[in-house]
Amino acid sequence: MSETSFTARILGGLADIPAEQWDALGGADNPFMSHGFLSAMEDSGSVGPGTGWQAAPIVIESDAGVPLAALPSYLKGHSQGEFVFDHSWAEAYQRAGGRYYPKLQIAAPFTPATGPRLLLADEALGLPLLKAAEQLCEQNRFSSAHATFIDPAQLPIFEAAGWMLRSDIQFHWENRGYGSFDDFLDELASRKRRALRKERVKAQEAVEIRHLTGAEITEAEWDAFWVFYQDTGARKWGSPYLTREAFSLLGERMAEKLLLIFAYWEGRPIAGAMNVIGPDALYGRYWGCTEQVPFLHFELCYYQAIDAAIARGLARVEAGAQGGHKLARGYEPVRTWSAHWVADPGFREAIADFLDRERRGVEADRNYLDTRTPFRKGG
Repeated sequence: MSETSFTARILGGLADIPAEQWDALGGADNPFMSHGFLSAMEDSGSVGPGTGWQAAPIVIESDAGVPLAALPSYLKGHSQGEFVFDHSWAEAYQRAGGRYYPKLQIAAPFTPATGPRLLLADEALGLPLLKAAEQLCEQNRFSSAHATFIDPAQLPIFEAAGWMLRSDIQFHWENRGYGSFDDFLDELASRKRRALRKERVKAQEAVEIRHLTGAEITEAEWDAFWVFYQDTGARKWGSPYLTREAFSLLGERMAEKLLLIFAYWEGRPIAGAMNVIGPDALYGRYWGCTEQVPFLHFELCYYQAIDAAIARGLARVEAGAQGGHKLARGYEPVRTWSAHWVADPGFREAIADFLDRERRGVEADRNYLDTRTPFRKGG
């Protein structure tokens, strides 16, 4: 494709492009890249003025105005809600007299889930799209651009563009063709298998558990889940990232891709986990409770998610960032990837050296964690 056959422009938000055009570029393949999800973040006020997230999607169009590639990008005034931590970079840059923020963030807001970050009708447009992001930073004197939780299949494009790669570890459950939860348990060492069964019995003995999706999720469920979400958000990061309206809009725009798993005590919801259903994975996103029940967190977030993935024939469950406790419950260590472009040559060199050392440490950690899974040795 000739470089003169297209132009790149920055949109003010997802409202500036029809949903069908955005999703045609690959947004429909991953729920967090879909127009429905990203526009819900903007329209609910979770992204926008006062949040430190300003939508600035970059689109490459043909001469006829047809979108050919898109980048879900944001101008960030802080480093919150990203789950790939660069606070130390910001502090070092600012100590040296630079201005780290705003920076350009290529991501699904508040979502540590792997997926495509370059939405392409033609893979040849990957490099021009990244060049457009770099030019945006250079023209506005932004310190850097960051793409987080990148689909590994797209890493070569970032490498070819000269972006620096960073890795980390998440814990994912892999479906090895199981027909039931018991089939999965059969692959665990006997002591671990007994422990998981005891946890499930203890968690379920006092509550009723229901799976809700699509039209089954009403505003009453969202009201209950909002209470759960606020409780967890206040304990973990001070204030919730999403507004109450965000959940209603997600329910309106992608209800068939949402799975709420609620626990009821005497007919009243006391805990819930929100999952997003992808074409090949179940993504655990949020959890909260109003009553403390032993092992209920593990039951709703991990074991019920496994049940749901098996029932739907999904290849894996991605249960979010961090959480070494997932390892004992059959969630295995998986490397995740981000890519980084830094404008200042000296700062770029320092970060490249840091990332080289960090990657070796992450790989050593993953190799160690592989030896600590609960699966039967040799299984």
